[in-house]
Amino acid sequence: MIRILSWNVNGIRALERKGLIDWMQQEKPDILCLQETKAQPEQLSEALRAPAGYHAYFASAERKGYSGLAVYSRTKPRSVEQMGIPAFDQEGRLLALEFPGFYFLGAYFPNSQDGGRRLDYKLEFCDAILRLLNDLTRSGFDLVLSGDYNIAHRPIDLARPEENEDSAGYLPEERDWMEKLTTSGYVDTFRAFTPDPGNYTWWSYRGGARRRNIGWRIDYHCVNAGLMEQVNSSTIRPEVGGSDHCPVELAITVPTMEPNGTELN
Repeated sequence: MIRILSWNVNGIRALERKGLIDWMQQEKPDILCLQETKAQPEQLSEALRAPAGYHAYFASAERKGYSGLAVYSRTKPRSVEQMGIPAFDQEGRLLALEFPGFYFLGAYFPNSQDGGRRLDYKLEFCDAILRLLNDLTRSGFDLVLSGDYNIAHRPIDLARPEENEDSAGYLPEERDWMEKLTTSGYVDTFRAFTPDPGNYTWWSYRGGARRRNIGWRIDYHCVNAGLMEQVNSSTIRPEVGGSDHCPVELAITVPTMEPNGTELN
């Protein structure tokens, strides 16, 4: 069994000052995907560029201090690619890592912003993601899509759905896309295990929202339906502080990446 952790860190350098490296070495995930890194590799410390025991990969935004991804893996992937679509690659929106038998895709979905100013851009990204997933599954690959989707799928996924009908992240078009994703052969792993309300991954910094658990669930691990039977658990880690998001964790049986497997290096 391997553990995959995904976390929107809202600034990787700021989180390093809050103990990110120590936390990472304590947790020892097999794959760690960080979103909203807000940094380019040359701006990072050596500890972040090459942490002990990990291969490190980065997708940075051209605009400094904005967006971006980092993926740390204890197994060296066969290949690492971005989307190949300049409009998204220039914002560091996705990294696709090929491992024996499956793909790990780390994604930071755009925010549609107030008034839906970037809704068209976001939906274009969402549609490109779904095309990529479909291409991979048609080619016979299993896959894990982890990250901050910036979408609360259903009313259960945010504390105050009625008040947020017109809010970015809960617009009808965004919810419709999540419904399309989860009815096209892909599984929201957390909901497969936990049907209960009150489980969130993001809280506003205002008004004591986290303490009061007035939040949104917008961070996900989704897998293709064929891989779901190998998922052991999918959990939210609200006890981990340091960002306005908390990590989400996936435990999955992938024989070719087992700790004693031959593919580890």
